Amino acid sequence: MNKVIQNYWDTVYQTKTSNQISWTQEIPKTSLDFIHSFGLAKTAKIIDIGGGDSKLVDHLLDEGFDNITVLDISSKALEKAKKRLGSRAEKVNWIVSDITEFKPDTLFDVWHDRATFHFLTSAAQVAKYMDTARSSVSGFLTIGVFSDRGPEKCSGLSIKQYSEDNLTQELQNGFDKIRCITEDHETPFRTTQNFLFCSFKRHAS
Repeated sequence: MNKVIQNYWDTVYQTKTSNQISWTQEIPKTSLDFIHSFGLAKTAKIIDIGGGDSKLVDHLLDEGFDNITVLDISSKALEKAKKRLGSRAEKVNWIVSDITEFKPDTLFDVWHDRATFHFLTSAAQVAKYMDTARSSVSGFLTIGVFSDRGPEKCSGLSIKQYSEDNLTQELQNGFDKIRCITEDHETPFRTTQNFLFCSFKRHAS
């Protein structure tokens, strides 16, 4: 695992509250809307890539989903989420891993990623991500990234902006696009970030 990046994110989650990080959402409505659109059984296997201490897992548990995995490079982020969930954290599979080094041993019905993919700025990183997604997703993938009208950095790190066409091209080997939307995310400190969200369905190879 890239220890420099891991330490960077551990420090972010150790030193900042949820009101001091831009990606905080009390209710991740767009992510939930996309997941609801897939018509899943409550037993569906859902993985949240780069979930950190996002409250998506809270809402999925509230709705009765019982096969949830949350992956993040920062153990400190996952510790915050576990503490918030209390005993309910035992219902979740927690994985500390760099997404480019993740070796899943199961197939997922839904792969959800809000704001991890756009941190992969090299072709090699994107290729590793896509190899993993193709080999481990049997159903749907939903992904949120900064749009071509969004920020060029996040938390001090460079990111890769995407248009709908660019994102579709990256995923076309393995996934068929269902729909895309753009939306403005208002950060806790009243700035606006334009996101692109798209959903895809895994197609037979």
